[in-house]
Amino acid sequence: MSRAILKVENVDQRFAGLHALKSVSFELVEGEILGIIGPNGAGKSTLFNAIIGTVPPVSGAIHFEGKNVVGWPTHRIAALGIAKTSQTVQVFDEMTALDNVAVAALLSTASVAAARAAAREELEFWGLQGHAGTLAQDLPLAQRSLLELARAMMLRPRILMVDEVMAGLNEIEVDDILDRLMRVNKERGVSLMVIEHNMRALMKISSQILALDYGAVLTLGKPEEVSRHKRVIEAYLGVE
Repeated sequence: MSRAILKVENVDQRFAGLHALKSVSFELVEGEILGIIGPNGAGKSTLFNAIIGTVPPVSGAIHFEGKNVVGWPTHRIAALGIAKTSQTVQVFDEMTALDNVAVAALLSTASVAAARAAAREELEFWGLQGHAGTLAQDLPLAQRSLLELARAMMLRPRILMVDEVMAGLNEIEVDDILDRLMRVNKERGVSLMVIEHNMRALMKISSQILALDYGAVLTLGKPEEVSRHKRVIEAYLGVE
């Protein structure tokens, strides 16, 4: 029977005069891929930052496996099993691809050799084994995006939150990342939350889609239902 691994309840976030999140509530079912859409400024990345504890919400609850993690430090939330990529790709430019991933592996192993071995396996999963010795700064954008995903997966998350990792990529590169994310979900049992403006991509992989606008939930439902939702269309296309 399906169960919620994450429950967000009436989460509010404010920055000075900006009401960035307004009583946001939803559940992520274990094993699901939840797509998150909304125009720029809708509160999508703010929601991720609230969940991971980077910028805790001013009110509301965020339950992971029954524990309310609001107010917990980011490293403790990550250790529980929640990992997040950055909205813009962030890797250690002057380190090799292998060392970028091995650094994350050291959080769960005290042995450098074991961390490097685990990192090599992870690089292979993401198709980066041929770039293990390449400095991250010398990788093209698509490989840098894959590298950040590989590093996040070294935290062995139960939930992986992916923030626009496909931005700036061509259709072939997007399809490659989509296929690998679906493998993460199906083969490795990781629940995913994916922020993405590429609707084709989200429709392909999402079990449910959460639509936000001006910090509030417009709707949550199956991709085909959300794509036809009047207020979602208005939020993206505008109304006269």
